[in-house]
Amino acid sequence: MEIRILRYFLAVAREENMSRAAELLHVTQPTLSKALKALEDELGKKLFTRHSFSIALTEEGVLLRNRAEDLVSMADKIEQEFLSLDDITGGDLYFGLAESYQIRYLARAIQAFRKAYPDLRYHITSGDTEQVTERLDKGLLDFAVIFERPDARKYTFIPFPEADHFGAVVPAGSALAKKEFVTVDDLIGLPLFTSEQSWENDIRPWAGDRFSQLHLEGTFRLAYNGSMFAKEGLGILLTLNNLVDTSPENGLVFRALRPRLEMKLYLIWNKYQSFTPIAERFLKQIEASFSRE
Repeated sequence: MEIRILRYFLAVAREENMSRAAELLHVTQPTLSKALKALEDELGKKLFTRHSFSIALTEEGVLLRNRAEDLVSMADKIEQEFLSLDDITGGDLYFGLAESYQIRYLARAIQAFRKAYPDLRYHITSGDTEQVTERLDKGLLDFAVIFERPDARKYTFIPFPEADHFGAVVPAGSALAKKEFVTVDDLIGLPLFTSEQSWENDIRPWAGDRFSQLHLEGTFRLAYNGSMFAKEGLGILLTLNNLVDTSPENGLVFRALRPRLEMKLYLIWNKYQSFTPIAERFLKQIEASFSRE
């Protein structure tokens, strides 16, 4: 199975049209059709369902798309790594990031690093711990930023300079907005929003034996989306500080949880990872940067 053919396959899956995909790939439509038919023969599975004016993936096609995306991304990363071996002015860095205002420390480090390496190219993927560590484990990322304390058997890590803390985002005119802080008792019987990861890993131990009395109305991976639901009075968003706009103009306020629920943020990488020269230099830069902070 060739990477080139997988690129063909992904283009058709994305465009859902053979003619458009052929045009984007700069190949003829017969060439593309022949390549995809050979791929189906090689796998012994039908990958597409062909309609009058479009093409849809079969279940087997969806499975291949998920695997092919990782394979093609890995091939691209390997190619860039070898191209950058002799490049003393830049190269590519790949990050998977959790959501936190402390990402500003990483952004500052990248900004300073670019002054020394003006040809630096960086690629950002956002997600929760499970999403970014999966990509890190596959070798698709150089570094990940997560909240859960890393497994020291698998990863080397550096803690970020500060700690985030959880709170409730509520409309400015609500009863909870008048409180100095929010307790478990304040939340019982009210509709709550947070991420699945936070609900199980953070809110459950924080609430203790009162957890069963809390009602999860819905889950959000993006705090901004959850804040819009909170703003419309659909529920209370439990999230980290400084992730959403709680200025007076936006009509929302943030009230910290009590007892205080803090979260440490970590920059991690695989313990036995082979770094490109640019990644090694960046690691030295950020270690020095974080120690100063």
